[in-house]
Amino acid sequence: MSVTRPPSSPSAPSSSDLRRWRQYLADEKAEASVYRDLAGRRSGEERAILLALADAEGRHEQHWFDLLGDQVGKPRRGDFRTRSLGFLARRFGSVFVLALAQRAEARSPYDSDTDATPAMAADERIHAEVVRGLAARGRNRLSGTFRAAVFGANDGLVSNLALVIGISASGVPNHVVLLAGIAGLLAGALSMGAGEYVSVRSQRELLEASTPDPESNSALPHLDVDANELALVYRARGMTPGDAAARAAEVLQDHSLADQEAPVDRHEAVGSGFGAAISSFCFFASGAVIPVLPYLLGLEGIAALLVAAVLVGLALLGTGAVVGLLSGGPPLRRALRQLGIGYGAAAVTYLLGLLFGTSTG
Repeated sequence: MSVTRPPSSPSAPSSSDLRRWRQYLADEKAEASVYRDLAGRRSGEERAILLALADAEGRHEQHWFDLLGDQVGKPRRGDFRTRSLGFLARRFGSVFVLALAQRAEARSPYDSDTDATPAMAADERIHAEVVRGLAARGRNRLSGTFRAAVFGANDGLVSNLALVIGISASGVPNHVVLLAGIAGLLAGALSMGAGEYVSVRSQRELLEASTPDPESNSALPHLDVDANELALVYRARGMTPGDAAARAAEVLQDHSLADQEAPVDRHEAVGSGFGAAISSFCFFASGAVIPVLPYLLGLEGIAALLVAAVLVGLALLGTGAVVGLLSGGPPLRRALRQLGIGYGAAAVTYLLGLLFGTSTG
């Protein structure tokens, strides 16, 4: 598609204009490459969508190429963010890359750049929604196990840090703090695993109970009802009276209920109960062991508390950033929120430990 220079562009571009256009050109090439790399790891509809996005980035690339004309200069590399996306796409091709690409598309500079066409700015907004939709598929696949993993790790970090700090502040010997931390790890991990199993199994059973019975099709040829009565089935499933009547008339002709299932919120769909339980147990334990590490290594007193707090803080920042990336939100904000909540809980238990230690003393 041929793109002409916007009327607002000067006839003789400045050196800063040329540098900016060359960088845009390099970024568009890199983004198209990211989508092609992702498409190489997909099939069917997802592959076709990603290739179409790559073609759209190619149109944007052509815009900057036309503006530059014979002043394209030496090929440039895309910015660090886009090159990082390309590296991840080639190595992993995961939902993390799509989540990062979603944020990248949403931060396009074309809205405020008069040398980009309004259509290009609109394209970038739509691209962000397309990538959001693709990432949502991966998020749904991860939803059950990932939710249990993040919740388990965060709970292990915060609860055991709070336990260790509270016990330590009471003035008990070092070996008592260590035993309390290990007991908290085991008790919490077992409780989390058992609770997650029961939760997921119960949720799956509720979802299964809302799914139409396929055996209902065998009863259709023998129904002693009219279309209006059968329409009650579809009205109960959420259809309007008009749509329900039309669907009932179709069903009486083809004798099939198969394509009209009860609506299920796929964001609430989860993996197996056993998988969620194992994930929750392991991640709680991996989080809960971090506050105990300084005591296992022989540190005592304030030194052990400070090391435990720093290690847990780094882990909380990491889990918060991962959640932010996958949710499409700002990773730094999510990380700091996670850190604030964790340290807040630990501070409260530390003060309580000091209080009880002073009281018993």
